[in-house]
Amino acid sequence: MTRIEVQHLSRVFPFQGATIQAVSDVSFAIEKGEFVALLGPSGCGKSTVLNMIATLLRPSSGEIYIDGVRSRPDKVHPDVGYVFQRDTLFPWRTVADNVGYGLELQGIKGSEKADRVATCLAKAGLEDFGNAYPSALSGGMRQRAALMRTLVVEPQILLMDEPFGALDTHTKIDMHEVLLNIWDREQQTVLFVTHDLAEALTLADRIILLSARPGRVKESFEVDFPRPRDAVALRETPQYAELFSRVWHSLGQEFLKGRTQ
Repeated sequence: MTRIEVQHLSRVFPFQGATIQAVSDVSFAIEKGEFVALLGPSGCGKSTVLNMIATLLRPSSGEIYIDGVRSRPDKVHPDVGYVFQRDTLFPWRTVADNVGYGLELQGIKGSEKADRVATCLAKAGLEDFGNAYPSALSGGMRQRAALMRTLVVEPQILLMDEPFGALDTHTKIDMHEVLLNIWDREQQTVLFVTHDLAEALTLADRIILLSARPGRVKESFEVDFPRPRDAVALRETPQYAELFSRVWHSLGQEFLKGRTQ
């Protein structure tokens, strides 16, 4: 079952009296339960593609389908959740109240809300911090809470825009473990934007590589490492090193092109 289908997607932005082509003729499909990483150099349009799928941006041309139904730029799909680059927690709300915010918007209250929030906090290892405020948490803990705020409403499709990009290496690997454990249980369909090849190889079933701007689909790589994955041990295997080298060669070519733009 195809959950996300992108057909000939393009986006042009106005810039200083002219225009910039950010994305050009991008097409791909993502199957149910698949974890796909969208990889490419800075400025290649990865987040632009994600935001068009999330209906935050209107495509200049092309079509997007969610579960076979054409997406409308002015209508958010109820099965789609979005995790931003920054944690975007409300500083005046406790961690539990932040996580439960989406349930409040859905009109879910009382014991059902409390139970679902408690379950999510436990999944993220935050069960002892429900009454704390975001200012008391580390960066990694804040990002866990932000992830749970999206997951508590049980989206079947998860769009993630470099959610761990601001974290240090050790905290990022810890977040990879958290996300992998949740995904192993829930099996959402995930499109994960990153510029970090190691992150893409750790998490994804498949990597879609975009070219330097304007972003086009350059290559697709199957990531056939067995699951469940250990985010640390995986990086020590020869299979990881071999695939890293292949993808890096192609990605490096796009880095060099991007320097001349």
